[in-house]
Amino acid sequence: MKPVGVQDRNLKAAEYLRTLQDLAHELERAMQAIARNALAEFEESIANQQAICSRLGVLVHDLSTPLDVQTTEIDSTFDRDMKSQIQAASGTLQKLNYRYAALLQHSSRSVELMTSLFSSFKGQFQEASGPRFKHQTWSCQM
Repeated sequence: MKPVGVQDRNLKAAEYLRTLQDLAHELERAMQAIARNALAEFEESIANQQAICSRLGVLVHDLSTPLDVQTTEIDSTFDRDMKSQIQAASGTLQKLNYRYAALLQHSSRSVELMTSLFSSFKGQFQEASGPRFKHQTWSCQM
């Protein structure tokens, strides 16, 4: 029979795996919302991501706290399949995070360009710094 602390740790490891998978789902959802221009869905996904990350922080803290059981017993309590699933979910989450960061960076640049373009329609030109040609216009710099 496993001690209560070990059983609790196994349950938390399973919850950690589900939470990683939930975060991956929310990142996908947020990227799809950006692609569809669905601001409300994107904002909801951001709120969900924040809640999930908070829970992950608690789980990481709980799982990193050592038990009063021998190390060999702890190692045997974590199912190898669970460990590989957690590693796979972490890898997937890392790849999604890179895609998400790139999409957000691209979107930010697009918004900056659109803002600059709209400002130019209002007559508020922002010229680039440095040497310029005499007949250079803002639209030629795009």
